[in-house]
Amino acid sequence: MAKIHSMMDIGKRSMMNSQTALQTVSHNIANKTTEGYSRQRVEMQSALPIVEGRHQMGMGSRASAVTRTNNPFLEKQLQREQGQMGMLQGREAALTRVEQVFNEQMNKGLNQYVTDFFNGFRELAQNPESLTTRTMVKEAGEALVKDFKRVDQQMSAIQEDVNERVKNEVVEVNKMIREVASLNEKIAEVEVQGIPANDQRDRRDVLLKHINEKIDISYAEGNNGMVAVRTAGNALLVSGFDAYELNTKTSPEGMTEIFFKPNESTPEFRITDRIRGGSIGGALNVRDQVIPDFKDKIDTMAYRLADEVNRAHMEGFDKTGKQGQAFFVLSQDISGAAKNIEMNLAILDDVNKVAAAAKPGAPGDNTVANVISQLQYKEVMDGDTTTIDDFYNTQVGRVGVLAQRAIKSREAQGNIVSQLSTIRESISGVSLDEETTNMLEFQRAFDASARLIKTADEMFDTVLNLKRM
Repeated sequence: MAKIHSMMDIGKRSMMNSQTALQTVSHNIANKTTEGYSRQRVEMQSALPIVEGRHQMGMGSRASAVTRTNNPFLEKQLQREQGQMGMLQGREAALTRVEQVFNEQMNKGLNQYVTDFFNGFRELAQNPESLTTRTMVKEAGEALVKDFKRVDQQMSAIQEDVNERVKNEVVEVNKMIREVASLNEKIAEVEVQGIPANDQRDRRDVLLKHINEKIDISYAEGNNGMVAVRTAGNALLVSGFDAYELNTKTSPEGMTEIFFKPNESTPEFRITDRIRGGSIGGALNVRDQVIPDFKDKIDTMAYRLADEVNRAHMEGFDKTGKQGQAFFVLSQDISGAAKNIEMNLAILDDVNKVAAAAKPGAPGDNTVANVISQLQYKEVMDGDTTTIDDFYNTQVGRVGVLAQRAIKSREAQGNIVSQLSTIRESISGVSLDEETTNMLEFQRAFDASARLIKTADEMFDTVLNLKRM
């Protein structure tokens, strides 16, 4: 009788094991499209046998644990590569905007306005007494000033857009940081009982990848299953159940800066310069290094062009025979020249004050007009080694190279991330064909276990009916 009881116990446990396995299969199928989900499986283990006389009798199997199929090394590598991907995406987005500012093919750019300005003086040299050509010079000068300002304003607008993007992404990072700390607590509560927290760990891995796409982080898992997350070297974002958020403030220059405050008793400190990765790091690199460099170059170009034109113009004489005035109004500092450059109001009000002659009382003299028109090809940039045209074309070429390099790097990094994601999917992803096969297998095992119990029950009936025979 005891052995018949054992058969029924084994059958009951086998049915329960099949139910657990079928529930896990259902969970896998339901999470087929869940981001970062790792396929789960029931680990079966032989139950403790019993000894009867000289025999050791097996007692079936039991479900020891529900584990996830996961490669921690691959997850770490994928997290690192996605962080690099985020940085390249942030850099590409900002550089593409900068490239559009200098796009000479799609619209009339600064180079064409410079050419039109000097062509105006060439026309004036051919007909120095004409009021029409003087008006053309004035209008070309106005257009040149406006386009210098346009370039500076558009690059400043890109910096402002990056500022807003940084603010929004810091908010997203803080939200994910809080969730990671919450998941740390849940994982600790579950695993202290010796039960793997599979779904919570999957969600935490996804969050760590998303955080690293925004900002470069490093993290380490402790013996208790909780992770500590750091950014910018030593800024601790997550420690156990605690989350420490980032703050953003606007500097006197109008730039969004990122700050970290460890606790209430310590002062916050600026970490903007320490952020190197993620989309925030890529955007900050363009905002704080690439754009200021190009703005400096355009300021230098505006200052040198205006200074050379002013010097030549002031040496000449206008149509009324008076000494020429400064054609452009400039500050003494090169910085901000493109933003602050203006045309002389006196010339704007009276085009007769455009100086074309080298001598007073010579209305047909075109000497100064010729001198100014040739400044376009005079080496006045980079220590008098480069012409204005070559200098500007170099900047246009450089921004094009930077933008294309960013695009190519992002595409190459995208391939790396795609390959790693494919490998991860082959290891941890859910295969519907495989799960369907497992479902049929466990269903058959459930049916067989039920048949075993039925057989044991029939054996009981046979034994009980022996007395009636």
